[in-house]
Amino acid sequence: MSERILRLVLLGPPGSGKGTQADLLASQLGFVHYSTGEVFREQISQGTELGRWVESYVARGALVPDEVVLAVVEEFIRQHGQQSIAFDGFPRTVPQATGLDELLKRQSAQVDRAVLIDLSDDEVVRRLSSRRQCRNCSRIYNLSFSPPKNASVCDVCGGELYQRADDQEETIRSRLRVYAEQTSPLIDYYKQQGKLVRLDGSLGRDRVFADLKQLVEQLR
Repeated sequence: MSERILRLVLLGPPGSGKGTQADLLASQLGFVHYSTGEVFREQISQGTELGRWVESYVARGALVPDEVVLAVVEEFIRQHGQQSIAFDGFPRTVPQATGLDELLKRQSAQVDRAVLIDLSDDEVVRRLSSRRQCRNCSRIYNLSFSPPKNASVCDVCGGELYQRADDQEETIRSRLRVYAEQTSPLIDYYKQQGKLVRLDGSLGRDRVFADLKQLVEQLR
């Protein structure tokens, strides 16, 4: 008996580990990882019509409209129709969520669960403000749980480590306010559909993935 094809939406604040969990779902459980930014870059690099459409907004620093985002998602779903998909950080708004539902409905599919990786604002600030990046090779460290041997020097190339502007506390708290405004209605949207599952992001990567793996096994 073949495994059921699943569509999971991963929600959570910046720093909650959505991308990491989506990567683990891909490497260990056969999912395809959908990340809007990565798929945008792929479409642009391939020079597709969708890519040129996206680039026309990105190049001038404009927000890519929902209709364009959903067109990119539709193409991704078409390409990976026979694989389970983990949507990382998408949808971001209720209109995007309803759009995704419509796209999947046309393929007789649906979002199976929306998984909220819960993390307090203070923990998000602690995690993200601890990040350091190498100016030379761009390798990322975290002073809290994956520190370099020397706090200011890259282990790999010896380059200078620095804190990016978007990892400073004021910027992080601003991003959290935007996240709360956008995502609170989305949490309610999936809760009303009976599809929301909350996982405690403070327990760490391995425990969160163990809970996520258990959920997937139950659904399959």
